[in-house]
Amino acid sequence: MAFKPLPREFYLRDTIQVARELIGKELVHRSSAGITSGVIVETEAYMGITDPASHAFGGLRSKRTEIMYLTGGRVYIYLIYGMYNCMNVTTQKEGAPEAVLIRAIQPVRGMEIMLARRGLKNPKSLMNLTNGPGKLCQAMGIGADLYGADLCEKRLFVQEPENPAAGEVGASRRLNIEYAGSARDFEWRFYLKGNPFVTRTSFE
Repeated sequence: MAFKPLPREFYLRDTIQVARELIGKELVHRSSAGITSGVIVETEAYMGITDPASHAFGGLRSKRTEIMYLTGGRVYIYLIYGMYNCMNVTTQKEGAPEAVLIRAIQPVRGMEIMLARRGLKNPKSLMNLTNGPGKLCQAMGIGADLYGADLCEKRLFVQEPENPAAGEVGASRRLNIEYAGSARDFEWRFYLKGNPFVTRTSFE
């Protein structure tokens, strides 16, 4: 297959637009174990300094968030619950710490590798393979070593899919950000309607 990462210009735009347009694109990881990929079916936009749900809210700048302040098109990875990695793509120009969380993918390549990484042997478990940010990182072998990786290179990147996924893009409030006050109700989560790999919620 040909590898054609999206150009940096794709990421240097309005973060909400990037989050919406990432739906249907293919996330690819080329690792020593082999190639894994999946169509992105769920994302969330985080609007940086003005967004109470963002790690950079209020201009917070730390060793963890430093990559968010650089020119967009890089990988921001953080740990949740002390054990699960979450992958974000950074957006905007230098100094604007905004990012898009990749919440779920529909597997395309490297299914056996993904199943092994997740410890799943029963095909009935397939829908739980990558329907969450921690799950997809585990399945695709995306760890802390990829923090800061350039999405315009050919190790971990996003490209146009060979077979575009059908469906309408929906929007809703973001998940698991009850601490964010009124920002928890902003409809900055995007997903492919009807896709079985999207996180199940009670408000759609």
